Amino acid sequence: MKIKMRKLIQFPLVWMLTGATLLGISGFITQMLFTAADGMMSIVLALAGGALSIAIYWLIMKLMAGRKVQELHMQRAAGELVFGAGVGLLLIAASALIIMLLGGYRFTWSAEHAAGSIIVVAIGAAVVEELIFRGLFLQAIEKRGGSWIALAVTSLFFGLAHLPNPGATLWSSIAIVIEAGVLLGAGFLWRRNLWFVIGLHFAWNAVEGMLGIPVSGILSQGFFDVELSGPALLTGGSFGLEASVVPVMISLMIAIPMLIRAQRKGHIQSRK
Repeated sequence: MKIKMRKLIQFPLVWMLTGATLLGISGFITQMLFTAADGMMSIVLALAGGALSIAIYWLIMKLMAGRKVQELHMQRAAGELVFGAGVGLLLIAASALIIMLLGGYRFTWSAEHAAGSIIVVAIGAAVVEELIFRGLFLQAIEKRGGSWIALAVTSLFFGLAHLPNPGATLWSSIAIVIEAGVLLGAGFLWRRNLWFVIGLHFAWNAVEGMLGIPVSGILSQGFFDVELSGPALLTGGSFGLEASVVPVMISLMIAIPMLIRAQRKGHIQSRK
């Protein structure tokens, strides 16, 4: 009986859904706490919430999945976070610059900004979403279907998860599938490290918010006000940068070499 129960607990679908539920609850509670706080305290609470989510993920993987949690090895944390953040910064900065040079964006300095709240939201989204999608979902599906199917399925669901956002369209979700789902999945398969994709995801959202560009349809009071000009396919319209074709193309230029490197390093698992 104990052996059967252990096999049930270690079944990928079981620990995937259990972990996602617990992380969703912890993320929601943390959001309630830091939105009620101001200034530095909100950032501290967001970091504490992130640490709690990481602890929950670690326990799920250790106690239920019965495996080592190498993807959260602390010795690699700082370097991978900075590396990932650098890639995210490059992606958003290059995309915004190209759109601006093509006449799609016009930036003017904003007298007011809410940098603290932008950082807080970026921390929460980066930690919880990466633990769920690249940590739980991708690795659980990969156990049965292999890396390529796991990448395709998690990318698709990541895009669908953004469909209820303000200003979302079918195209914006397709764009999220390609530019974010594929890129973040490729980053994880390449590095086999969650710190890298957390850093990339954080920088993506934070830089976008600081520039005053809507983050997946959600408006942020950044350091600039942005005036849009031209077709939504260029500017992303009210949904923001993610619905522009520019970051879709740039992200593919980054993701494809990542996947090639992942293949060469033996990080791509075959279907069982």
